[in-house]
Amino acid sequence: MSSESLDSLKKAAAFRAVEFIRDGMVVGLGTGTTAKHMIIALGDKVRSGMKLRGVPTSTETAALATQAGIPLIDSENRWEIDVAIDGADQVDPDFNLIKGGGGALLKEKIVAASAKQFIVMVDYTKQASVLGGSFPLPIEVIPFGWGGTARKIEALTGSRVVLRERNGVPLKTENCHFIVDVHIDRLDQPGELETALNLIPGVVETGLFVGRTHVLIIGTPQGVRTLHVPRK
Repeated sequence: MSSESLDSLKKAAAFRAVEFIRDGMVVGLGTGTTAKHMIIALGDKVRSGMKLRGVPTSTETAALATQAGIPLIDSENRWEIDVAIDGADQVDPDFNLIKGGGGALLKEKIVAASAKQFIVMVDYTKQASVLGGSFPLPIEVIPFGWGGTARKIEALTGSRVVLRERNGVPLKTENCHFIVDVHIDRLDQPGELETALNLIPGVVETGLFVGRTHVLIIGTPQGVRTLHVPRK
């Protein structure tokens, strides 16, 4: 499928996600290509008279939301988020996610964890029978001693760990951390791995979003599917 066709599926999923937003809500605004469509659609609702406020997960998202006319809440302030909407890099049959391809995983997880409802929107190519394999697991780490942290991650996972770079230098997140990408063949127990990784000194947060999804919206060539995740 062409990139244009995939983008149209992302747009359709984003439009469906926006249907969950009601007047007066505080909305967590994700980062990424699908989130851009969602923000533009929310901007249309604001111009039509809907009152809402957004909490952005990146400076890129904040700029796009401001351009769309969405009022933003100071990200350093206290807030209660009604609904957070974001994309994902991979989703498994249990609605667990890998996120962080865009480098905003820490803020994305903080916002998702703060929201009463977390809505994930993807195109069908992001579905996987098991996490890992075609997409590495991003982990945000402290720059100090990152090499030692990476070795501990390798020892835990038995997988290759690569420092993410841009233009030949380590990529720094908005939080001034590094990201390492873990190339794991398959993640059969993502919840246990998430817990174990977060116990390694130097690890700030992982791109594993386990048990956080409430609604999964999938753009497919046959139409948009909306799945309400059963809560345990």
